[in-house]
Amino acid sequence: MSHTINPGSTIGVLGGGQLGRMFAMAARRLGYRVHTFAPEHDTPTGQIADAEIVAPYDDLDRIRDFAKGVDVITFEFENVPAEAVAAAEPFALVRPSGEALEIAQHRLREKRFLTSSGIPVAPYVEVRTDEDLIAGVAQLGLPCVLKTAALGYDGKGQVTIGPGVDPLAAWQQLGRQEAVLETFVDLEREISVIGARGIDGQMSFFEPFENVHANHILDVTIAPAGIRINLAADALEITRLILDELEYVGLLCVEFFVTRRGRLLVNELAPRPHNSGHLTFDACRTSQFEQQLRAICGFPLGGTELIQPAAMVNLLGDLWTDGEPNWRRALAMPDMKLHLYGKSTPRPGRKMGHITVMSPTAHEARERALAARNLLRVRGAEDRR
Repeated sequence: MSHTINPGSTIGVLGGGQLGRMFAMAARRLGYRVHTFAPEHDTPTGQIADAEIVAPYDDLDRIRDFAKGVDVITFEFENVPAEAVAAAEPFALVRPSGEALEIAQHRLREKRFLTSSGIPVAPYVEVRTDEDLIAGVAQLGLPCVLKTAALGYDGKGQVTIGPGVDPLAAWQQLGRQEAVLETFVDLEREISVIGARGIDGQMSFFEPFENVHANHILDVTIAPAGIRINLAADALEITRLILDELEYVGLLCVEFFVTRRGRLLVNELAPRPHNSGHLTFDACRTSQFEQQLRAICGFPLGGTELIQPAAMVNLLGDLWTDGEPNWRRALAMPDMKLHLYGKSTPRPGRKMGHITVMSPTAHEARERALAARNLLRVRGAEDRR
């Protein structure tokens, strides 16, 4: 068994976004140092980390130097080139492994892994040629969804093909990259399960969260999810199987579709903390970020109990369209927890922060979280003082 990485050691994070920021907060609270590697300066993670290395991921010499200065490396961003991970592995532990990352960052490899493991996914076809695409549309029927095999997130890299849409023109929109064509799923809802597996094989799971998207970006997460007990148990069991099959060490999010017939389909894997797990920072015994740290450092995993039903809403750059949001009004809500990511430039669709609210019921938490976000949009003379 690999040795424990004790407090006082240095954790390396590949990626500089808000997931790394909250991970760094959890790590520093437990006495670890954090170094981050990303192509940009003054990143959300870099603002919290002890050291911020600014270089492209394909600068393998800088990756090697980075790895030599840390005890273990983890991810807050899965689209790190496999070559970068391979360059780091001789000099530091990498958790999760480069193999797991390689599967999760590529939709076709991910689909093949899931189907070979007997895990249900939406029917799909691999697309590399015009002929593949035309045959795939005929096989799956309309509507269907075309997704790039790599570098897709928050709705980027995908297009829906419905009646009247030319499949070849749709593929052209995606740059004719290697792609996966999926049947369009008639959804009842979307859920996610965040699980962790330690170096000794110990596993722990947060109960399923329910997710609502707007324009392909996560808008609201509610905990617990409004699903039947047996469906929640099945989602946990599927996540357990995936963690074991990958011999995973670290934190993994499994995103599920729940069909109107009550069937679970795995949508995709995220080998890192996940936007839907942000509410764990306030609402659970152990946050997803501390759980990631415990797993990669070889410690027992923490309790995942939900302290109280909770909801999280994302704060996108759109809130800044008419000026600075009304922080005073929102913060007047005593049950509201505000998290901002330190990003200096708001843009439409850019995740700038989130709000979490805990309440006696999940429905009340959701309504309170949405109300808090709406207060940010209220402009008043008292806020210009």
